[in-house]
Amino acid sequence: MSADTAPGILASPSQRRVPARRPRSPRAKWILFGKSVAVAALLIFTLFPTLWMISGAFDARASSASASLIPVEFTLENFKYVLAEGGFARYLLNSVIVALLTVVASGALALFASVAVARFKFKFRTSILMMVLIIQMVPLEALVIPLFVQVRNLQMLNSLLGLVVVYVAFSLPFAIWMLRGFVAAVPEELEEAAYIDGANWWRMFRSVLFPLVAPGLVATSVFAFITAWNEFIFALTFMNDPEKYTVAVGLQQFFGQYSNQWGYIMAASTLITIPVMIFFVAVQGKLSSGLVSGAVKG
Repeated sequence: MSADTAPGILASPSQRRVPARRPRSPRAKWILFGKSVAVAALLIFTLFPTLWMISGAFDARASSASASLIPVEFTLENFKYVLAEGGFARYLLNSVIVALLTVVASGALALFASVAVARFKFKFRTSILMMVLIIQMVPLEALVIPLFVQVRNLQMLNSLLGLVVVYVAFSLPFAIWMLRGFVAAVPEELEEAAYIDGANWWRMFRSVLFPLVAPGLVATSVFAFITAWNEFIFALTFMNDPEKYTVAVGLQQFFGQYSNQWGYIMAASTLITIPVMIFFVAVQGKLSSGLVSGAVKG
């Protein structure tokens, strides 16, 4: 018996018979074509506003005439005016400071609070969770006056720190509720194994629990960053010094009562979008990682 047909001997890759692919039926081809058209239409619908914004930012005629999808007269003057005379460099710095402080503070507070409500048994735990969820349902406009009074009593009006405190308070309910699910999904056997190996609670938290909850922490950080970056009502209400405006408030100066400076608006909007994209690209790897994949073997 030859080696090609001998039992127990694997054939080489060149000797293996590759099954022939069955040709697609006309109906399957039309289904595939329809899906491709639908995806293309969705991409065009999603990306068209962004392309229009970028085109208007580089178009010299955007402020005096209607912009086109491709800039008619390419220029950088819109960006130069926005950054230099429009003061947008200062607004970007203020927003970066506020957003990063909000992310760090809300992430740390929400992480420890979620561990407390998910692992520890105490009175009114369920009531606290329900209150957190109910607060998240309150409209943002209904919180402006109470928060304004509190910030004024704390003497934090017209202060970036006061704005950070407000954004942290607004981001915490969602962050705690979301992180609680991630903490509860971590098997308690991992924590018990760490204790058996001699680790204290802080060592267990730092080496076992925190790495497994990191994807949820990143997701809540994205929410906190976007909330602090795009928020307009609180920043407009609590700030009266133009030097402390954020990008959302600074953008309104290009909107007039009778006309709008679209070239400057598009350039400023492009500058506002760039930090958000950078932040998302920096953390997107953690968003898709598994929570406890392979941590416990059955």
